[in-house]
Amino acid sequence: MSAVLLALYKDHDIAGSVRTHLVRDGFPTDRVEVTDCIEPGRAGLQPADSFHGKLSQYFRTLFRFEDERNIAELLVRRVESGAAAVTVHPRGPIETARATQILESAQPMEIAKHDLGSQAFEHAAARHDKPWIRNFWIESTGESECIYCRMFEHSSH
Repeated sequence: MSAVLLALYKDHDIAGSVRTHLVRDGFPTDRVEVTDCIEPGRAGLQPADSFHGKLSQYFRTLFRFEDERNIAELLVRRVESGAAAVTVHPRGPIETARATQILESAQPMEIAKHDLGSQAFEHAAARHDKPWIRNFWIESTGESECIYCRMFEHSSH
């Protein structure tokens, strides 16, 4: 998961509500996180002696290209000053567009993007806007009230 969208908000409450919005919209909880002084998230697990060091290691992991080093340092300074970061690891163009829309709706101070072009292999979201299955109907045989028993009537489960 190298693709990253990160939005910086002025405080923890805004970041928490954005995370909630993303999760309610269908983003898995392991691909959305808040990083700030109140809730360090994965940054708190970094093997450094200080909070500054933990933040530096974490943001350098997300923004690892040489020309992104200044982004990581900016994020460290902002989080240490009380800002909160919401990080999303989108998979595919539909998730990237939806995550961007949600992040921007809360008026972030900054948005940083990393490696969004190299997510062609993973597709958690469909490539089209409509579901490929719309109706699922199981005819009643009168023998069972359990949907699984009807679906797999010839196997023991």
